This record gives sequence, structure tokens and C-alpha cells, in this order.
Amino acid sequence: MKILLANKFYYHRGGAEVYVINLETLLREHGHEVAIFSMQHSQNIPSPYEKFFPKEVDFTHIRVRDFFTYITRPLGSKEVKDKFSRLIDEFHPDIVHLSNIHSQLSPVIAEITHKKGIKIVWTLHDYKMLCPRYDCMRNGKPCNLCYFDKRPVIRYNCMKNNRWASILAYSEAIKWNREKLEKYTDTFICPSKFMKSQMLSGGFSEEKLIVLPNFVFIQENELINCKKENYYCYIGRISEEKGIETLLQAAQQLPHSLKIAGKGPLFENMQSRYANDKIKFLGYLNQEEVKSLIKKARFSVIPSECYENNPLSGIESLCLGTPVLGANIGGIPELIEENRNGLLFESGNSEDLKNKIEDMYNSNFDYTCIAQKAQKNYSSDDYYTSLMNIYCV
Repeated sequence: MKILLANKFYYHRGGAEVYVINLETLLREHGHEVAIFSMQHSQNIPSPYEKFFPKEVDFTHIRVRDFFTYITRPLGSKEVKDKFSRLIDEFHPDIVHLSNIHSQLSPVIAEITHKKGIKIVWTLHDYKMLCPRYDCMRNGKPCNLCYFDKRPVIRYNCMKNNRWASILAYSEAIKWNREKLEKYTDTFICPSKFMKSQMLSGGFSEEKLIVLPNFVFIQENELINCKKENYYCYIGRISEEKGIETLLQAAQQLPHSLKIAGKGPLFENMQSRYANDKIKFLGYLNQEEVKSLIKKARFSVIPSECYENNPLSGIESLCLGTPVLGANIGGIPELIEENRNGLLFESGNSEDLKNKIEDMYNSNFDYTCIAQKAQKNYSSDDYYTSLMNIYCV
């Protein structure tokens, strides 16, 4: 088959990008021809299709000279339409598989694909179809006010606490509403049962929603003679919604060593306030460094205070035989069998988290059993089989 993968970024930036890059590898390994549609970026992986990539749009560093682009890109710019149409006409895909495309690319590419009669499969990594700011958060707490009525995004200035950014997010949500996205898309892949439940709550049709958890590539020999060291770890973005400060408040009260891998808007602030002999901020690590950190850890922590979907950090941890201490929110509980491969704590509750960290240290986990079961549950081979069933229906 000829499969076109579309995602706004094409480098190892976050979970969605890791998924797309791994999916490209998986499909190529099974003999499929794969094309990529993304946005230009200095960190992009080289691609023979980059001539079709529209120019970079950076919504985190607004420049007045690019104001017109900021307005038109989320709604469907001429550059995106022209370049995507040229790629479609040159590559002739059998399937267009979308991931995170809102704002920087926009669902105009779904509209173009649908009009050309090509099947669309869309993997949902966040809640953008339900929430104009994508994460269902307001004032640091989960919120679902916009599931049917998008006006609260303006009322509460949810986008960057800025009225104009919130108006643009509202306009984008109205332009690419549920009716259109559902019409264009043949199948939505929900990596968690929780994601499916939220899509149903937002009025999406159940017949188009399929639950298929993410996958990771793990080599069998990665688990041989891996000795655990006396630390636990956090892998992810250093930002408010990830619950990083709740974790640090708990960690500073304990004698155990915590290693934190990742960058984000709160990195410098958290490092200056909490770094000490017990709490180490490692910054950005490459994939192999992350794997090594996880493998040697007693356990990993997912302290999120937002609706996590199906976090790859948790899946990878389990597949490497490292149990997970996770917040009881979103799709995280679907990963964890308490007292078998980890524990759950109340999201946002630093005292409960502190107690559960101690419980994790006092528990005896069968690391080999954890790895074997997780590798079966999140196998790339099984994922490929399930995906082909979706593609070929």
C-alpha cells in the first residue's frame, strides 16, 4: 500500500511525533511505501518529501510580520492547500493517516483528501476536536465546557490567557467542527478507552471510533541482566499540566533519588527551586539515553494533572520492565494493574503521591513479568495487524 502520514512536526518532539516516526518505520518494514507531510523545521528528519512541506509557523513566538499567516494557517492557508494537493497528486496514496495537524497544518488537508475519495484514518493524540486549546484544562484543572459549545474558550481566555489567541482558537473550532471532521474521516483511532469516552461525550459517532493503544519498539536483548539502581524517574515535558511541581513537592520530603528527563516552559524555574543532591534535572535526553534511564530505575512516575491519553513514556517503561506510579486521571489507569506493574495515586495530591512513592520502594515487583506482559500488550507486530484491519475495511 501507499500510505501518506501527516503530522505538524517531523522530529522527536513529543509523543505524537515519536508515534508517527515509529509508524513510518513499522510500515516500511512491512513493505509499504510511505510519504510524509509536515511543516518545515530546522530539526526535521531529512525527507524526500520536504519540498512539499509548508513553511514553519511558530505560535509560541509571535511576530507581527507573520500576523496574516497566524490567522490563515489554522483555517486552511493557500500554501498548505497547494503543497498538500501537489503531494497527493504525485504520490497517489491509498490511505492518508493523520495525527496532530491542527493549527500549523489544519484539517484542510482532511477536506482535500476526502474530496479526492481517499480513505482517512486519524490517530487522536490530544483533545483538540473537543477543546479549542487541546488539553481540556482551565485554571490548572480539567474542563469540558467546550465539548459542544466552543464559546467558553473566549469567555475564559483559555489560549495563552490572551483574547486574540482565544478568538482564533474559537474560529478554528467553528471552521473545523465535529460535523465536518466526522464527515471527512473514515476511522478515528483512540489510543485509550478514556479518549473514546470523551469523543463520545463530545457527540462523535461510536461507529467511527476504534480503541487501539500505542506501540513501542523494544528489542528482547534490552532486558537481559538489567540491574535496577536506587532511583526513580520522570520522563516528559516540564510543564504545569504534567504535574511536575506536585511530584517535586513530594520528592523533596523523601530521602530517595529522583531523576528528571525533559525540557519545557517550567524547566528553569523548577530546577532553580528544587534541584539538589536528591533531585537531578537531566534536561533533554535522546531515545537511547531515555531507555537506559528507564531500564535502571526502580520505577517511573506519571504525575499528570491533565487528561493523559495513552502516554508512551508509561508504555515504554512497562515494556522495559520498570513499574509505573501513575496519577489516577485520563487514560493512565488503563496502563496500571495495581500491585502488579505499579500503583495509582490521586492526581494533584502531593501527600498521596509521597506515600505512594514510599509504597513503591517497599513493594516487590516481578520486573521480567512486567516486561513480558507489556511487550505482548503493546507489540508492534500486533499493532500492525490491527492497523491493517482498519486500513483495509
